[in-house]
Amino acid sequence: MSPSPPAGAGAPPPKGFVIAIDGPAASGKSSTAQWVADSLGYVHVDSGALYRAATACRARKGGPAAEWTEDSVLEAASRVTLRMVGSWLEPLIDGVPAETEIRGSPITSQVSRVAQMPRVRAWVNDRVRATAQDFDVVVDGRDIGTVVFPDAPLKIFLVADPWERARRRLTQQLERRPSDEEIAAETERLVKRDSRDSTQTVQAKDAVLIDTTYLTQAEQVERIVALARAVTRRPGDTSPVDA
Repeated sequence: MSPSPPAGAGAPPPKGFVIAIDGPAASGKSSTAQWVADSLGYVHVDSGALYRAATACRARKGGPAAEWTEDSVLEAASRVTLRMVGSWLEPLIDGVPAETEIRGSPITSQVSRVAQMPRVRAWVNDRVRATAQDFDVVVDGRDIGTVVFPDAPLKIFLVADPWERARRRLTQQLERRPSDEEIAAETERLVKRDSRDSTQTVQAKDAVLIDTTYLTQAEQVERIVALARAVTRRPGDTSPVDA
């Protein structure tokens, strides 16, 4: 049997401007990407939400996650559609929002398994690329600057210390200040996930590395917006770029 072509092989180049944001889990990709999209008037595409939606669809069918196959995940994922909510593409399951479900611990614990399935990755990437045919986009996830949009004019790779990533995630989830013990346990989980996701979390050679450990989210967004405006300035435009 001949090998399958790479995901996205032969895909048309995007018509819109693409900002690709990569980085490990809990590095702040999605929230930063949404803020950047709002600032620039672009559309935010959270590729991770598509993986989560596909995982949730398969989880609803039941059965041990270790026995899930690509075929069964793709069949379940046929129930996922997208709708525009402001500047964000929201995944729906059977036409119904499922944000709380796809962000919950049961789905988080299994999404890495699903995201490693080549045909599921191709399914997600095709939908992400289709959006860039119609809109200027800010896309966050894994492989965005290396596989999905290797020719994106602006690529960002966000990193942060694992302890800080764990603290931020727990603060958001718990809506309170987490204890050191809670942060330590979450840090251990994140480090293990980093190991599982290592092949899909690679910095593109031409990506701008931004360490957000000691940056506020506003500072992260300000840097990326300034970079985007610098890249998109027309020839001969001498207006200052925001620093």
